[in-house]
Amino acid sequence: MRHDERATLLEIARAAVTACVCGQPPPPVDGLPLGLLNKGAAFVTLRCDGELRGCVGHIEARQPLWRSVQEMAMAAAERDTRFTPVGAEELPRLSIDISVLSPMRRAQPDEVQIGTHGLYLRLRGASGLLLPQVAVEWGWDRSEFLHQVCRKAGLAGDAYLDPAAELYTFTAELVHTSP
Repeated sequence: MRHDERATLLEIARAAVTACVCGQPPPPVDGLPLGLLNKGAAFVTLRCDGELRGCVGHIEARQPLWRSVQEMAMAAAERDTRFTPVGAEELPRLSIDISVLSPMRRAQPDEVQIGTHGLYLRLRGASGLLLPQVAVEWGWDRSEFLHQVCRKAGLAGDAYLDPAAELYTFTAELVHTSP
């Protein structure tokens, strides 16, 4: 992704979070780099003073990347059910990470590469996703990463071994900013 595309995505995300926190619609977006008009899947992660405040995303590219980032930024600010909505006092201290996802690829557990792959697991109506950077941040090896994606789905840690489990890998281009 080009520098101008990365900068524009961060501007879109920050403007969307600010508008959301202030109870306003996101501002109009004009003059976008052409690459952001392509369909794209993305997750937006918000942190305040280094602490996670929200992380929401799309796993399939169904709309233009810029729009996916805008929607996921607003969702991360107010609809991540693990947290209270982001408050106006947090805005100056908020950092934003945008993970632009590659298409999902069905994989076997021994194909998972720490630092390269994110994981998505589905089994009997449950699902869980962990971004590639999560394993690195927590110092997990492959076995622990697989265990944790199962736990994220609300399943036993070895559920990925179930013959009915669907394990997918993906990569993500990380775009981030400081407050």
